[in-house]
Amino acid sequence: MYKVIVRYVKLLAIIFFSTSILAVIVYRFVPVYITPLMVIRTVQQLGEGEKPTMHHNWVSDEHISANLKKAVIASEDQRFYNHWGFDVGQIKKAVQENGNRKKPRGASTISQQTAKNVFLWPKSSWIRKGFESYFTVLIEFFWTKNRILEVYLNSMETGDGIYGAEAVARAHFDNTAENLTKKQAALIAATLPNPIRFNSAHPSSYIRRRQAQIQRQMRSISLKE
Repeated sequence: MYKVIVRYVKLLAIIFFSTSILAVIVYRFVPVYITPLMVIRTVQQLGEGEKPTMHHNWVSDEHISANLKKAVIASEDQRFYNHWGFDVGQIKKAVQENGNRKKPRGASTISQQTAKNVFLWPKSSWIRKGFESYFTVLIEFFWTKNRILEVYLNSMETGDGIYGAEAVARAHFDNTAENLTKKQAALIAATLPNPIRFNSAHPSSYIRRRQAQIQRQMRSISLKE
């Protein structure tokens, strides 16, 4: 019986590792049109008796404004081009600060958030964190930094039923991802911690302050080819 269990565990492990690596390699080249979060949000809407809405339009890297790229890096992960998926300095800082904070401060990089958005579920747990770390290592190995950023900007939740740069540009600014201004890009980035609570189309005073801060930080962000 023990040998049978071990055999099945090994088989499951082989299937998991082979399929996950294959999926990461495929998404290195293929657009990500749907993510687990989009499916989960749709199910939640149906469960609450609402009409399911999902606005998502994939656009390639060259059609995403440099302003949005700089704004998101300034807001979410200023060492994006300099780490291998995990910002050890920010992790240590978060651990130290969280001892005195009611609400824990996160230290997830854009790479980690991309891994979560594309391959996993949103609810935080140690199990998900483990899988998140695994997929982060994979995408850092198989993808370029610019591909990671491209996928993140296309898969991030940017409003209620809104996902990605193009969809939020159209819905909130009657614009396109390619033509987002610095102010619009900074507004979108300012809402990313909680895009359901904070609306870039109707920003609160708090989001306006965040927008101004991000715009200042954008000046020191350089994009890499």
